[in-house]
Amino acid sequence: MNTDDINLAYKIRHALNENLDALPASTTERLAAARALALSRKKADAPAGKRKARRFFDVDFGFAGTGLGRLAIAVPVLALVVGLGGLYQYEQQQRIAELAELDAAVLADELPLTAYLDHGFNAYLESQQRQQ
Repeated sequence: MNTDDINLAYKIRHALNENLDALPASTTERLAAARALALSRKKADAPAGKRKARRFFDVDFGFAGTGLGRLAIAVPVLALVVGLGGLYQYEQQQRIAELAELDAAVLADELPLTAYLDHGFNAYLESQQRQQ
């Protein structure tokens, strides 16, 4: 509603309230009966705590309780965290295996002499020693 509509509603209400005391008793009784009838036909408000069960692909899972709703969110999040942790551990194991293979090759002198002359290889070995 815009301000013009609100102002018109206030003016109408004020005009009706001015002559409220001048109404005959039979009119006020009929208005009271009509109000009581309207209130009796009014639909009851839905309770605030009750929620409708969620539907997913036309299957009723019934997550109406707050505990089940939270569980429905917590389980996938927990699975995601465990999966990411496993992926991290796998990558760390791969990195450790590559470094062990490189160290074994250096200790066994299986690398060609040009590998020791390569400045990038020396820088790599120094950075590995600093990290340890």
